[in-house]
Amino acid sequence: MRRKAGPLDFVALIPARRASTRLPDKPLADIGGKPMVVRVADRARDSGASLVIVATDDEAIAAVVTSHGHECAMTRASHASGTDRIAEVAAALTRDGTIDGNTIIVNVQGDEPLIDPLLIARAAATLAGAPDCAIATACHAIASHEDFLNPNVVKVVSDARGRALYFSRAPIPWERDADASSPLRAMRHIGLYAYRASFLALFTTLEPAPLEGLEALEQLRALWHGHRIAVFVAETAPAAGVDTADDLARVRTLVAAATTGVSGD
Repeated sequence: MRRKAGPLDFVALIPARRASTRLPDKPLADIGGKPMVVRVADRARDSGASLVIVATDDEAIAAVVTSHGHECAMTRASHASGTDRIAEVAAALTRDGTIDGNTIIVNVQGDEPLIDPLLIARAAATLAGAPDCAIATACHAIASHEDFLNPNVVKVVSDARGRALYFSRAPIPWERDADASSPLRAMRHIGLYAYRASFLALFTTLEPAPLEGLEALEQLRALWHGHRIAVFVAETAPAAGVDTADDLARVRTLVAAATTGVSGD
């Protein structure tokens, strides 16, 4: 029987779809004897979430998720983003009384099979401790100038209270008088989000922001409309997700090494 989430609980929702252009059938890819999406669900369960649900529009994904003992919710196929997909599930959970508007929902990406469960729990705890914020997310220090200049590495600048000022693919903050030997003071955004269920429902109704379109960063919609985002600093960079066949091979090597106790280097 599904347990109703209490005021201090959080729910982990995992959006998963098969239509990946760079890596077809990505959620079903085998990693050490388990489909990737199942490994993500295992990590989410280990975070202490009171409820873990994979949100998908694909029957094959649903079948493997449930066969491994996890819960799955079928969604519409027309969703433009994972946020829209989990919002549909959150709305259904609210209607049936499983959660209420104050329940914290963590959006755990379905292509993060090595995500640290403690990172998921910390996102939920950060939002619980930030009543002025609608979203909580994470960052970590950027170590290389190559990453600082890479537009695929999203940067975030926060204020003194850890509230996001801006997210960008550009190298920010840009130190005017820095040279090649200057230490980096930039933070890389980690794409993990915690929302209250009531805000998640609101977010999907907000008009997309011009800056969101320019940067291709959905979180800028919240800032554009005046909602605050709490950002906590992770001590280390999280394990990279899976976007390509090379990423998948690397993760398989890491899992195999962890299983056998042999280094994958």
